[in-house]
Amino acid sequence: MSSNRLTLRGLRVFIALEEARSLARASERLGVSTSGVSQHITTLEQNIGVTLFDRKHQPVTLTPAGQVLSLHAHRIIATVSEAEAALAEIDAGSPTVLSLAIIDDLDASLTPVMATALQAKYSKSFIRTFSGRSDQVTDRMISRKADIAVTASLPGDLTKFRISELFSEQFVLIVAKGSYHPGENWREQLTTQPFVQYSEAMPIGQMVITHLKRIRLDVERRFSFETTRSVIATVAKTGGWTLATPLSILDAHRFQDQIDIYPVPFQSLERSVYLISRLHELGSLPETLTRSLRQLLHQELLPDLVRIAPQIADALQVHDAETDPGFKTKVHLRGL
Repeated sequence: MSSNRLTLRGLRVFIALEEARSLARASERLGVSTSGVSQHITTLEQNIGVTLFDRKHQPVTLTPAGQVLSLHAHRIIATVSEAEAALAEIDAGSPTVLSLAIIDDLDASLTPVMATALQAKYSKSFIRTFSGRSDQVTDRMISRKADIAVTASLPGDLTKFRISELFSEQFVLIVAKGSYHPGENWREQLTTQPFVQYSEAMPIGQMVITHLKRIRLDVERRFSFETTRSVIATVAKTGGWTLATPLSILDAHRFQDQIDIYPVPFQSLERSVYLISRLHELGSLPETLTRSLRQLLHQELLPDLVRIAPQIADALQVHDAETDPGFKTKVHLRGL
């Protein structure tokens, strides 16, 4: 048997094409040319004597032989990655590049904690960060552009990832100062005041619009933004209202004196936020980060929220694996 029939590089290119399902996207993920990806796959197929991909149609699909190799390729790469992580923990000073991705409404509060924890464990590492929409963050994890992600959107295939639920939060009502009166008819008030929404290109914007349709609250749409700061600033300036999450309020602290915050007066809407990493990679680092972020939420962000808006303190629930041993199972069920 030839020693070069299967190589780690060949298997990594194989997995990239399997997951990306196109030569162009696989080449972008790997940082090589499209012809380079094609040549690696051709060489791999020639070495083992079978066709692995049907490349005549788009998207590219696995042949039956490719499906068999896929089972073994993922196990081999996972084992190698686990060994690399274990060696990195022994030599914690070894240089490495680690990429983080986090939803932008938590960027200012959580990213410094994540970066600090990584630097403490890998003292010579270069930390690269990205913040954006929840779906963009999850896509970066799926495409291997991120090693760790904090996001509200779960990947489609949960079997390839380690998922820890950090917290869940109920959406709250944010209105311009003095423009809303809780004792009066909420539907009449909200339909006559400007509604300021998150862009429907964002998962959070889709969630809110879908929920308003569910409760049959017909509002005139006048503004759409992609950042919490812009949404809340516009609420304050127009005498309008919006639905947002408790932690997002901390990201718009400049406008806290110009808004009022209330529990929603109708059926609640909730989202969960997760820390996601790939299975068998980075050793114990994901668990270390999860503990650090939960500690930050408990000790700093939750008290800040109580100080600013005690009336919605119960809208944020931070998860704790030690007191909730079944939370991983619940996360997986919720994502299905």
